[in-house]
Amino acid sequence: MASPWKDARGVIVTTTPTIEGRPIQDYLGIVTGEVIVGANIFRDMFANIRDIVGGRSGSYERILADARKQAIEELQAEAAALGGNAVVGIDLDYEVIGPNGSMLMVSASGTAVKA
Repeated sequence: MASPWKDARGVIVTTTPTIEGRPIQDYLGIVTGEVIVGANIFRDMFANIRDIVGGRSGSYERILADARKQAIEELQAEAAALGGNAVVGIDLDYEVIGPNGSMLMVSASGTAVKA
């Protein structure tokens, strides 16, 4: 079993519907976190070169990882504001938006609970 992750506020986040050894006492509602990041022209040019010659785009991977982390942190903050100490059933979604797909949206959603 993957271990759940906590932020500085002690809010556990997990993709599973339960937390092993921590019974859910109260369901507080759905919480979300969204982050939209714009593409950078120089990073795009470098990524296009990578597409031609092969290999991974480390710059995009870092941006994606940062956006995902920020979305989860927003989710945790919203759960803490509701009095929750965990978020279960987290789902992460990625969407390309904006003109010509120039922006990336990362959204995280789950159910805030008291465990």
